Amino acid sequence: MKTRGKKRRKFQRQGTFHVYIVVCADGTYYTGSTGDLKKRVELHNKGRGAKYLRGKRPVELVYARKYCYYKLAVTAERKIKQFTRRQKEKLMNASPRSTI
Repeated sequence: MKTRGKKRRKFQRQGTFHVYIVVCADGTYYTGSTGDLKKRVELHNKGRGAKYLRGKRPVELVYARKYCYYKLAVTAERKIKQFTRRQKEKLMNASPRSTI
């Protein structure tokens, strides 16, 4: 079976990938994914990275989960981004707080 357009990869990107939630100074939540969690939170607090967070500093990491495959992390990030605030809080309360 031939595929048009994009070529299918025969492998998945492996490594360490994190899906995280930070709480902003105004009380809102931001969900993202990264390969280097500590560096990403530092960038958010310096006003770099996601445009959404630039006026909402400082941010505090409240949830993080590690994945071994990039695709799994991105899929989880998309799913969490669709959660309501209550669902995100339930997820954060069910998991132990992450430390960087």
